[in-house]
Amino acid sequence: MASSPDVPSAGNTPEPAEGVSAPPDTPTATEPALGGTARRGRVRFRRAALLAVPATLATAALAVLTAQGALGVQFAISGMPFTVTATDLDGTGFEQFGALDNMADGSPNAGDTGGQVLVITSAIKNATLTKLCQSVDLGGINLVITAGQGAEKVSATDLTTDSTELSGNASFDNIEIGNDASTLTDAGVKGPIGVFSQQADTVHINNLRQTNYATTAGVFKLPGLKLRFSGTGC
Repeated sequence: MASSPDVPSAGNTPEPAEGVSAPPDTPTATEPALGGTARRGRVRFRRAALLAVPATLATAALAVLTAQGALGVQFAISGMPFTVTATDLDGTGFEQFGALDNMADGSPNAGDTGGQVLVITSAIKNATLTKLCQSVDLGGINLVITAGQGAEKVSATDLTTDSTELSGNASFDNIEIGNDASTLTDAGVKGPIGVFSQQADTVHINNLRQTNYATTAGVFKLPGLKLRFSGTGC
């Protein structure tokens, strides 16, 4: 993945806290890059740092993207896409089908989409990932998470990701293509009735790259977790 000098944050980063809501002028993925005077840039960057860190650490505990109805959980997505990469993903119990994610009413990221994003939901019962990187563009500065860079891999159970793009070199064992999504069994997640889907006993993806809008996991372990601000993402 590309790397660049980390961007220093202003002051001490506060402890993570749940339920923090962003003020109206918090940068979003739809706003232009940080600019204007140096003073304004520092103020906007500080606000982004204070608000994004708790949200992203919560993501590290339970990821940031979800299948519609997966694990009995539904939430309104922010509408800000984030990138996930890994050198290798290995999973048992794989499913994939189409779905719709919805933003909160009045979301500034809705644009002309009506607040909906058409996604591909991938569900894996048990997964390991090598050299995981996740980044989100906060409007000219990227919040980057890395984990599993050493001998110990990232691991997850009941993992689901909602993606608009997915690439890599993939291989499957005992794959079934063309199932009705409501009849899937391999990962324990059922999609909408009448929707095209596929499932397999195992999946391996080399050089994984995803553009995601949501993620959930029953358990998500991130050895060697590192969070920072950087001029470039994953």
